[in-house]
Amino acid sequence: MPLRIVFMGTAELAGASLLALQRSPEYALAAVVTQPDKPGGRKLQLQPSPVKQTALAEKLPVLQPARARDENFIAQLRELAPDLIVVAAYGQILPTAILELPRHGCLNVHTSLLPKFRGASPIQSAILHDEPETGVTIMLMDAGLDTGPILTQATTPIRPDDNAETLHDRLAQLGAELLLQTIPDHVAGKISPRPQPTAGVSHCAKIQKADGQLDWRQPARVLWNRIRAFTRSRRRRARPDSCRRQGRHRHRLRPERPARFRIAARRRAAADRTGISRRPQPFARANAALNASVFHVTNRQQLCYCPFALD
Repeated sequence: MPLRIVFMGTAELAGASLLALQRSPEYALAAVVTQPDKPGGRKLQLQPSPVKQTALAEKLPVLQPARARDENFIAQLRELAPDLIVVAAYGQILPTAILELPRHGCLNVHTSLLPKFRGASPIQSAILHDEPETGVTIMLMDAGLDTGPILTQATTPIRPDDNAETLHDRLAQLGAELLLQTIPDHVAGKISPRPQPTAGVSHCAKIQKADGQLDWRQPARVLWNRIRAFTRSRRRRARPDSCRRQGRHRHRLRPERPARFRIAARRRAAADRTGISRRPQPFARANAALNASVFHVTNRQQLCYCPFALD
């Protein structure tokens, strides 16, 4: 009889694990739990999470509680009677009532080599800290934030040409493969959960807008790692007040869109306060001003120039 599983996830990272479970004949997905739809796009229309889109495409039942602690939601899970709950990039800490519900516990797919980089942004943090390798941890969840005992781990090197996007995709697939290898041995009692070591514990917070700012006074390697880490975040930018030279600002190093010639007075005032010129700068002029650039990084409509050479 297939193992009855409830899958909980929200972000794109969780999609690979969801599909791996769905396509395995050894498991039966009773439901998929994800965060509620959120406004997005120019019209701020409600957008489903990547996991919900995948679940609907696979014709799986979807639950979207606003809070995991909601009593009605916990009652729904009890009715589903799962043997195991699998969590990947869900976005909420689960209460004890859920952790104790399935007879085989709750497993979490975490994209770091725990206890390093507990928290919401382990992929970006590994690149920012210039780690030579990272990996995936399958852990048995407890009431803490990524503090549960470790079941299995798998590693992958962080290559020089890796960025957050390429590393994200590789870790998502690695996590799905490791999950399928871990569940049978865990259910059969062949794996002894081992507590996380107290040495080497580190935490990483949610990505904020300020994290994508480039300070050109920092070493080249630090800047390069920051660019790689936030390739997907669309928040990578250079602050004009951090790159003054001879009393004048350089051009913005990541022009987002051509400025409009008719701009509201309050926007001009805001631009003055940040040190950005009122007059729109043609893209060609900005490009010519940075002709010493040795490489560029593109992300959709964004362009980030890095006027330094790596050793």
